[in-house]
Amino acid sequence: MLRSLLALKPRDVPIRVALRNTIAVVAPLAVGLALGQASAGLAIATGALNTMFTDQPGPYRARMQRMLMAAAAAGLAALLGILIGAHDVAFVAAVLVVAFCGGIVVALGPIAARVGLTSTIVMLVTAGMGLSPPHAPAVAALIFAGGLLQMALAVAAWPLQRYRPERFALADVLRQLARTARLRPDAAQAPPVSQAALDALVLLHGEHRARGPAMQSFRVLAEVCERARIDLLSLSDLHARLTDTAARQRLEPVFGHAADCLDALADAVHDARPPSSAPARLDALQASVKAMAADDARPADRRDARLWRIAHVRADSLAGQLRSLARNAATASSRGELQAQKSEARLPAALRTGAPWPTLRANLTLSSVAFRHALRCAICVALAAGCERALQVPHGAWIPMTAAVVIKPDFGGTLRFGLLRMAGTFAGLLLTTLLAHYAMQGVAPRLLLMAALCMGFRLLAQVNYGLGIALLTGMVVLLLSFKGMAPADAVHARLLGTVLGSSLALVAYALWPTWEGRRVKPLLAALVDAYRRHLAAVLGARIGELVDSRAAARRARTNAQASLDRLRAEPRRRTSAAALKWAESVLANASRLIRATVMLEALLRDGAPLPQREQLAAFAAEADRILVLLVTALREDREVDAPLLRPCERRLSTAMSAAVDAGDAAAIAAADACDRIADSIDTLAHLLRPAARRQARERVQPAAVSAS
Repeated sequence: MLRSLLALKPRDVPIRVALRNTIAVVAPLAVGLALGQASAGLAIATGALNTMFTDQPGPYRARMQRMLMAAAAAGLAALLGILIGAHDVAFVAAVLVVAFCGGIVVALGPIAARVGLTSTIVMLVTAGMGLSPPHAPAVAALIFAGGLLQMALAVAAWPLQRYRPERFALADVLRQLARTARLRPDAAQAPPVSQAALDALVLLHGEHRARGPAMQSFRVLAEVCERARIDLLSLSDLHARLTDTAARQRLEPVFGHAADCLDALADAVHDARPPSSAPARLDALQASVKAMAADDARPADRRDARLWRIAHVRADSLAGQLRSLARNAATASSRGELQAQKSEARLPAALRTGAPWPTLRANLTLSSVAFRHALRCAICVALAAGCERALQVPHGAWIPMTAAVVIKPDFGGTLRFGLLRMAGTFAGLLLTTLLAHYAMQGVAPRLLLMAALCMGFRLLAQVNYGLGIALLTGMVVLLLSFKGMAPADAVHARLLGTVLGSSLALVAYALWPTWEGRRVKPLLAALVDAYRRHLAAVLGARIGELVDSRAAARRARTNAQASLDRLRAEPRRRTSAAALKWAESVLANASRLIRATVMLEALLRDGAPLPQREQLAAFAAEADRILVLLVTALREDREVDAPLLRPCERRLSTAMSAAVDAGDAAAIAAADACDRIADSIDTLAHLLRPAARRQARERVQPAAVSAS
């Protein structure tokens, strides 16, 4: 938990984005001060500040829609806050409803959750401003205008750089492929490039995708990137399994040249220029692939010789994919040598946005994490608002506002945000005390300081929340100084509100926690089930289903990994420690299962028929039956004594032995992949067996169990 508090994440906000967000906040404030309309400038700056964090990567159309939604929500929240601010009972009731709604929308995703939170904050702040109801429409309109200004700057480049988000997404995929070629991650780790590939799919096939002739070329690039990823994963696994040191060293140049070529292509796509340096690197890669075919390059060991034959086929395929990438990156038009698999752009079913109302209705139950979070948030924030009104705490809106910000759906998030918010506030108040003495004497110095703090907050809030809050504290004190509030009063109100609000949120979560251990098994069940469907599509040679099944598997993997991360952030108890260790074992072996299918998928994409269709169909049916048993056991939270898949794999191996001995590359690859699939599924079954039988099997079959 302490490590999560001190961790520094990579900065994911480009400087140009932080700069335009800062301009949208500071510019209207400066204009308002120059025109003698400080209150109007503050209102617009507040709207821009609340919309700032919805400026996220993605298609311009989607970016405009979500920022418009955030601006409208903030304007409506301000209107409601001013209208009911003078009526304590109505205010507390409205806080209860708005906080609940802001909490339940976490079921719709992080963007909706952020909009719900900022709307709650805006309502709390405007309700405490003491404005009369006749001013409500004007203030709400100004806050909405601030959000519109932020949105306008975010999409200003749309007519000039129409395909910039798509190019950047594809460049990110290419760079991650290059990193995969250099690092060659272990099969037990999360499959690389998954999130970048999902982002590219949404950009190129989603509801808000761009239209135009270049999109076809971008889709071709994305498809070839997926083929190159499959070849890279296959080569990586083969490199790890070769026992001949000399053979492993001869394979190293293939990875190195492939990585150099991918980096060159990434730079070209990112900068929208021809890949001039790619041909020389492709020639070097092709020379390394040809060297693999030499007689003296083949390992002497029979097993290694078979793996080397597969590696040569996959390396040759990888070189072909990179040549195709170079050609399509150079043309960047609708003409490409490859044709898209689908006549019209279609997002995989697993990535399509579900209808919001059915999703929210499905979460209106105590078993839902979103519903429990919404109740916890509503009660906690309403209690804070009622207490600060009853006690007439000066500037007491900080207390419920802090409680709304700190309380999260999971224990680790609540603890992290609570402690970091207090630590960041203390650091920010120290910074503000210094600023009050040296930089509060004129309007221009305060505006410049405001711009610096705003830009730093935008850049560092995702790096470490404590650092971001320290800068935000100074920025808020500066904003209030333009309204006439003395820095000393602002510091005191901020300190009191942060301590009380954070403490209240932490106590509320401690009294009614939602432990992540209860959610891990259902998410692991969804992961194994998604992998089962993908395996069935691969073994059934249903290549048309692979796009959907792969996207579903990636989404399930992301959800399961996030659940484990939340479990790690919880207090370490005996039960949670055992659950975490067990879940990590299941996740690692599920990763081995999906990596084992890569070789077969590569064969399908090469157009090669899978050998021994009858025996392979029997193997696929048995694998599917066992995985269904495991998925059911995970969902029902029980142990299961599933049969072993190994005997079925042995029968398949015997049927393919003649083709394998004859050196058939497809048969060798299929036999190797099925051996690894059987090993992974049997290990997963071992993890779900009753403890007594598991121990007996460990004594009788130590070799089969050692794979876990």
